[in-house]
Amino acid sequence: MTILVTGGAGYIGSHAALELIESGYDIVVLDNLSNSNIESIKRVKELTGKDFPFYHIDLLDREGLEDLFNKYNFNAVMHFAGLKAVGESVSIPLKYYHHNLTGTINLCEVMEKHDVKKLVFSSSATVYGNPDRVPIDESFPLSATNPYGRTKLMIEEILRDLHVSDSSWRIALLRYFNPIGAHESGRIGENPNGIPNNLMPYITQVAVGKRERLSVFGNDYETHDGTGVRDYIHVVDLVKGHLKALQFLDHNEGIESFNLGTGTGYSVLDLINSFSKNSGVEIPYQVVDRRPGDIAICYANPGKAEQMLGWRAEKNLDEMCMDSWNWQKSNPNGY
Repeated sequence: MTILVTGGAGYIGSHAALELIESGYDIVVLDNLSNSNIESIKRVKELTGKDFPFYHIDLLDREGLEDLFNKYNFNAVMHFAGLKAVGESVSIPLKYYHHNLTGTINLCEVMEKHDVKKLVFSSSATVYGNPDRVPIDESFPLSATNPYGRTKLMIEEILRDLHVSDSSWRIALLRYFNPIGAHESGRIGENPNGIPNNLMPYITQVAVGKRERLSVFGNDYETHDGTGVRDYIHVVDLVKGHLKALQFLDHNEGIESFNLGTGTGYSVLDLINSFSKNSGVEIPYQVVDRRPGDIAICYANPGKAEQMLGWRAEKNLDEMCMDSWNWQKSNPNGY
């Protein structure tokens, strides 16, 4: 089977590419390299000992997509490509709507034209908006508190409508909670361009001395220590969920949504303390104002994925922190 991996040079996409190859799939990777690095592709090839095609293509490039689908007979697509920073999406919403929605529509139109109707979509727990209780399951009402989240929610709706129009589509909507960690080799990991938007890469950059201190956005939430609580999941566990979803689509028609999380919530300070314990490095931080669009508590009920996909997260917070540190100390300046 040949799988197209969009956004496959990125943090999650590169780990998925590696896992797909190690599970015996043939892959083709597409990425516009706007928030990723070609070095990750070289390292996936090095780690797996396998070569695979890489194309520097943007999903907004319809002609480039057409050429790619003319060249390969894809069995399915894993769709990771998209802009993904919550704060940035509040500042430049039109760019997020254009890239994430138009790119996905282009992809689906080309897939449809070439009769490739199996799709694993990288969605997000942000589609639950500000839930009134936790843990969150897939039956919760959907909404969003920022433009990034709304793009994920809109794409989910687009894909549902697509399935209604043509029931031969098989689609898995994977709602990520908070991926952290890195491959155990320390060769691939999270490598944001510029100032990190996510918590763990900021912590690791403080730990290696690239940044002076961490900003903690708010300590007045209704949580056990006042800081925001999230469901952190190891990126390797997360991408194993994608393979389980792909296998599920081989045997099941329709469109299904799945939470990919651990089912446990940890606060910002819990994460800082676990990282310090496992790295031996103290992380200086200062509390600043809350960020617009952030919510207090968000963690998953991952029971549906366990029941229907046979998947569950296996790695704990200490392992997530150790692997994140192993990646950053081995690559202090990223790729």
